[in-house]
Parts: sequence; structure tokens; C-alpha cells
Amino acid sequence: MELSYEILLFLFFAAALSGFIDAIAGGGGLITIPALLMAGLPPALALGTNKLQACGGSFSASFYFIRQGAVNIKEMWRVMLFTFVGASVGTITIQGIDSQIIEKVLPFLILIIGLYFLFTPKLGQKDARQRISYILFGLTAAFGIGFYDGFFGPGTGSMLTLAFVTLLGFNLTKATAHAKVLNFTSNFASLFFFLLGGQVMWTIGLLMMLGQIIGATLGAKMVISKGQQLIRPMVVLMSLIMTVKMAFDQGWFS
Repeated sequence: MELSYEILLFLFFAAALSGFIDAIAGGGGLITIPALLMAGLPPALALGTNKLQACGGSFSASFYFIRQGAVNIKEMWRVMLFTFVGASVGTITIQGIDSQIIEKVLPFLILIIGLYFLFTPKLGQKDARQRISYILFGLTAAFGIGFYDGFFGPGTGSMLTLAFVTLLGFNLTKATAHAKVLNFTSNFASLFFFLLGGQVMWTIGLLMMLGQIIGATLGAKMVISKGQQLIRPMVVLMSLIMTVKMAFDQGWFS
């Protein structure tokens, strides 16, 4: 493929904006996947290339959170392992089954998450009681959402954030930081299998990865400095945008 400098610049800025939004609330794929398709990439190649650039953003945000002490890897490595396995299974499974059922159910699920954050203003204001162990969280939420991210993907960040708040009792800032670490884990697992299938365009992916790193680092800094004041409205907004986008794609408004 031959791409003009204008298209490459467009993809770079799309990735930077996506990384910024993704670090705070998730949903960055709503920007980068359409951008890649608009640039002329076939769907499978667009999804694989998207995972490559997303790894850059999720890694840089995760690294920032870990450096700031918001995430303790020693506590989380088992949960990360379950996420990796779930995402690997999901990525393999999507190649053999029809994902239309999930596509139809997903707008309702994302809308419920957004409304839950909207109508529970005190959600995640401070640490609460931990309801399950880290191991059980890994076996259930981390594996299940990791599987979903490998299988389909949109809304993974919001799902993980909600799981950390409701099941482990994390405050919203801490939950967002941990969600990003697991999101990087699932992105990396999916990328591995896309690479095996040759569905990654390196030139575009690496350029967009640079944009992702810049945007995600800025977004991660905003999470630490602004906390719930920024995260909650962003999660609600992105959940509503994702719901409308997916409903539109399914022809609900036609």
C-alpha cells in the first residue's frame, strides 16, 4: 500500500487522541479502527495493526501508573496471567465462530455500564471492602474480560474498571490504573496471534504507536492528577458514544 503523508499524519493524530482517551476511560478503538479502515486497510489487517499501536499506548500508560506506585505488579501478576490466557483463547476463538450474537448484545451492556457510572456518583470515591480474592478475580473477571477483549474488544477498559471497583473495592483512580495494566496484557496476547497470522502492517502500526505513547502518557498523568473528577464523566461519555456507534453500525437507526 502507498499512503500519502496526509493520511499518515491523520493516523498519527488519531492514535494520539485515542491513547489519551483510552488511558482515562477506554474506547480509543472507536477512533483508530475507523481511521485504519478509512486509510484503506482490509478489516483483518486493520484489527491486527490496531492491536500493535494499542500495545504502545496501553504499555506507556501502564508504565506510568506502575512508576507512580498506583499499581503493584507483585500483587497483580497472577491476575495478569489469567488475562493473558483469556485474551489468547478469545483471539483464537474469534477466528472460528460468528461474533454476531455478541455484536447485538454489546450495545446494551456498554449502555448499562455507562448508566451505572452516571447514577452512582459516589462509586469509587474511596477504597471499599474487597469482595473476592485476587485469585478468584483472576479466574472470573480477568479471564472473562480478557477473553472478550481478544474475541471482540470495544469497552474492555470500562468493564475492567467497573470490575476492580465493584469486586476488589478499588477507588476509581486505582481501578483505572489497574485496568490499563490488564488491558495492555490482553492487547499483547491478541497481538501475538495476529502476528502469527500475518495481519499486522508494521509501518502504520509503529507510526501510530508513537502517537499512542504520547497521548496515553498525557492521559495517564490526567488520571493521577484529576482522579474521579475526570474519570467518571469520561467513562459515561465514552460508554454512550460506544453504544450509539455500535447501534448505528447494526442499522438500528435506518
